[in-house]
Amino acid sequence: MTISIPILSTPRAIATDPEIRSAQTRVIDRLSADPKAAKVTIAMTGRVAEGLACVVRQGKFSAVMDMGPAMGGAALGPSPGFFARAAIAGCVSIAIKMTAAREGLNVRAVDVTVETDFDDLAIFGLGTRNAAPTETRISLALDSPEPEPVLEDLTARVLACDPWFLALRDKQRVVTSIAITA
Repeated sequence: MTISIPILSTPRAIATDPEIRSAQTRVIDRLSADPKAAKVTIAMTGRVAEGLACVVRQGKFSAVMDMGPAMGGAALGPSPGFFARAAIAGCVSIAIKMTAAREGLNVRAVDVTVETDFDDLAIFGLGTRNAAPTETRISLALDSPEPEPVLEDLTARVLACDPWFLALRDKQRVVTSIAITA
Protein backbone atom coordinates (compact mmCIF):
# COMPACT_ATOMS: atom_id res chain seq x y z
CA MET A 1 0.00 0.00 0.00
CA THR A 2 1.40 3.40 -0.98
CA ILE A 3 0.17 6.58 0.63
CA SER A 4 1.20 9.95 -0.69
CA ILE A 5 0.84 13.20 1.17
CA PRO A 6 0.97 16.44 -0.81
CA ILE A 7 3.63 18.88 0.36
CA LEU A 8 3.13 22.60 -0.14
CA SER A 9 5.77 23.58 -2.68
CA THR A 10 6.29 27.19 -1.61
CA PRO A 11 6.38 27.74 2.14
CA ARG A 12 5.17 31.14 3.27
CA ALA A 13 7.47 33.44 5.20
CA ILE A 14 6.89 33.43 8.96
CA ALA A 15 4.70 36.34 10.00
CA THR A 16 5.98 38.99 12.38
CA ASP A 17 3.99 40.06 15.45
CA PRO A 18 2.70 43.23 13.70
CA GLU A 19 1.53 41.10 10.72
CA ILE A 20 -0.16 38.65 13.10
CA ARG A 21 -1.85 41.55 14.93
CA SER A 22 -3.00 43.11 11.64
CA ALA A 23 -4.43 39.81 10.33
CA GLN A 24 -6.31 39.14 13.55
CA THR A 25 -7.66 42.70 13.69
CA ARG A 26 -9.14 42.25 10.20
CA VAL A 27 -10.81 38.97 11.24
CA ILE A 28 -12.12 40.44 14.51
CA ASP A 29 -13.52 43.49 12.68
CA ARG A 30 -15.20 41.30 10.05
CA LEU A 31 -16.74 38.93 12.61
CA SER A 32 -17.79 41.79 14.89
CA ALA A 33 -19.64 43.35 11.95
CA ASP A 34 -21.36 40.03 11.14
CA PRO A 35 -21.50 37.73 14.22
CA LYS A 36 -23.47 35.10 12.26
CA ALA A 37 -20.37 34.57 10.10
CA ALA A 38 -18.50 33.37 13.21
CA LYS A 39 -20.57 30.17 13.45
CA VAL A 40 -18.80 27.66 11.24
CA THR A 41 -18.72 23.93 10.59
CA ILE A 42 -15.45 22.34 9.57
CA ALA A 43 -15.51 18.83 8.13
CA MET A 44 -12.68 16.34 7.85
CA THR A 45 -12.92 12.98 6.14
CA GLY A 46 -10.98 9.87 6.97
CA ARG A 47 -10.69 6.45 5.38
CA VAL A 48 -9.15 3.18 6.49
CA ALA A 49 -9.14 0.40 3.88
CA GLU A 50 -6.34 -2.18 3.86
CA GLY A 51 -4.42 -2.41 7.10
CA LEU A 52 -4.95 0.20 9.80
CA ALA A 53 -3.60 3.35 8.13
CA CYS A 54 -6.18 6.14 8.07
CA VAL A 55 -5.82 8.96 5.57
CA VAL A 56 -7.61 12.10 6.70
CA ARG A 57 -8.34 15.10 4.51
CA GLN A 58 -9.55 18.60 5.15
CA GLY A 59 -9.44 21.07 2.30
CA LYS A 60 -5.96 21.08 0.74
CA PHE A 61 -4.35 19.21 3.65
CA SER A 62 -4.07 15.52 4.39
CA ALA A 63 -2.37 13.38 7.02
CA VAL A 64 -1.83 9.70 7.70
CA MET A 65 -2.44 7.98 11.01
CA ASP A 66 -1.55 4.39 11.73
CA MET A 67 -0.83 2.08 14.60
CA GLY A 68 2.53 0.49 15.25
CA PRO A 69 3.33 -3.14 14.42
CA ALA A 70 2.52 -4.25 17.99
CA MET A 71 -1.10 -3.26 17.33
CA GLY A 72 -1.21 -4.69 13.80
CA GLY A 73 -0.37 -1.48 11.96
CA ALA A 74 2.54 -0.58 9.71
CA ALA A 75 3.52 2.69 11.45
CA LEU A 76 2.90 4.66 8.24
CA GLY A 77 2.16 7.70 10.39
CA PRO A 78 1.66 8.71 14.00
CA SER A 79 -1.23 7.26 16.00
CA PRO A 80 -4.58 9.07 16.38
CA GLY A 81 -3.56 9.88 19.97
CA PHE A 82 -0.52 11.74 18.64
CA PHE A 83 -2.80 13.98 16.58
CA ALA A 84 -5.16 14.53 19.54
CA ARG A 85 -2.28 15.65 21.74
CA ALA A 86 -0.82 17.65 18.84
CA ALA A 87 -4.15 19.47 18.42
CA ILE A 88 -4.09 20.53 22.06
CA ALA A 89 -0.39 21.47 22.07
CA GLY A 90 -0.66 23.38 18.81
CA CYS A 91 -3.93 25.13 19.62
CA VAL A 92 -2.83 26.28 23.08
CA SER A 93 0.66 27.42 22.06
CA ILE A 94 -0.52 29.17 18.89
CA ALA A 95 -3.37 30.87 20.77
CA ILE A 96 -0.99 32.19 23.44
CA LYS A 97 1.43 33.46 20.79
CA MET A 98 -1.25 35.08 18.61
CA THR A 99 -3.03 36.69 21.58
CA ALA A 100 0.29 38.04 22.86
CA ALA A 101 1.05 39.46 19.40
CA ARG A 102 -2.40 41.03 19.16
CA GLU A 103 -1.99 42.65 22.59
CA GLY A 104 1.56 43.86 21.96
CA LEU A 105 3.13 41.49 24.50
CA ASN A 106 6.59 40.12 23.81
CA VAL A 107 6.35 36.33 23.90
CA ARG A 108 9.33 34.91 22.02
CA ALA A 109 8.34 31.25 22.32
CA VAL A 110 5.78 28.94 23.90
CA ASP A 111 6.75 25.38 24.76
CA VAL A 112 3.97 22.92 25.54
CA THR A 113 4.09 19.40 26.93
CA VAL A 114 0.92 17.28 26.85
CA GLU A 115 0.94 14.06 28.88
CA THR A 116 -2.03 11.71 28.80
CA ASP A 117 -2.61 8.67 31.03
CA PHE A 118 -4.57 5.66 29.74
CA ASP A 119 -5.69 2.21 30.79
CA ASP A 120 -4.72 0.19 27.72
CA LEU A 121 -6.86 -2.80 28.78
CA ALA A 122 -9.98 -0.68 28.40
CA ILE A 123 -9.35 0.11 24.70
CA PHE A 124 -9.81 -3.62 24.04
CA GLY A 125 -13.01 -3.72 26.09
CA LEU A 126 -11.28 -5.73 28.82
CA GLY A 127 -12.11 -5.08 32.44
CA THR A 128 -14.56 -2.55 33.77
CA ARG A 129 -12.61 0.67 33.36
CA ASN A 130 -13.28 3.43 30.83
CA ALA A 131 -11.08 3.77 27.73
CA ALA A 132 -11.07 7.57 28.03
CA PRO A 133 -7.86 9.13 29.27
CA THR A 134 -7.71 9.09 33.05
CA GLU A 135 -5.74 12.34 33.26
CA THR A 136 -4.18 14.86 30.91
CA ARG A 137 -1.49 17.28 32.05
CA ILE A 138 -0.58 20.36 30.03
CA SER A 139 2.66 22.13 30.96
CA LEU A 140 3.44 25.52 29.45
CA ALA A 141 6.75 27.38 29.39
CA LEU A 142 6.73 30.93 28.02
CA ASP A 143 9.95 32.65 26.93
CA SER A 144 9.16 36.30 27.60
CA PRO A 145 10.45 39.40 29.35
CA GLU A 146 6.88 40.30 30.37
CA PRO A 147 6.02 40.24 34.11
CA GLU A 148 4.85 36.86 35.41
CA PRO A 149 1.35 38.12 36.46
CA VAL A 150 0.81 39.47 32.93
CA LEU A 151 1.73 36.09 31.40
CA GLU A 152 -0.41 34.16 33.89
CA ASP A 153 -3.38 36.40 33.04
CA LEU A 154 -2.72 35.99 29.31
CA THR A 155 -2.58 32.20 29.64
CA ALA A 156 -5.77 32.04 31.73
CA ARG A 157 -7.67 34.18 29.22
CA VAL A 158 -6.39 32.11 26.29
CA LEU A 159 -7.33 28.79 27.92
CA ALA A 160 -10.83 30.14 28.66
CA CYS A 161 -11.49 30.45 24.91
CA ASP A 162 -9.17 27.87 23.32
CA PRO A 163 -11.33 25.40 21.33
CA TRP A 164 -9.22 22.25 21.69
CA PHE A 165 -8.31 22.86 25.32
CA LEU A 166 -12.05 23.30 26.01
CA ALA A 167 -12.94 20.22 23.92
CA LEU A 168 -10.62 18.23 26.15
CA ARG A 169 -11.77 19.83 29.40
CA ASP A 170 -15.53 20.22 28.88
CA LYS A 171 -18.29 17.84 27.94
CA GLN A 172 -19.88 18.41 24.56
CA ARG A 173 -22.60 16.80 22.56
CA VAL A 174 -21.23 14.24 20.10
CA VAL A 175 -23.59 12.96 17.41
CA THR A 176 -22.80 9.86 15.37
CA SER A 177 -24.42 8.30 12.33
CA ILE A 178 -23.64 5.04 10.57
CA ALA A 179 -24.19 4.08 6.94
CA ILE A 180 -23.63 0.46 5.85
CA THR A 181 -22.63 -0.41 2.29
CA ALA A 182 -23.23 -4.04 1.39
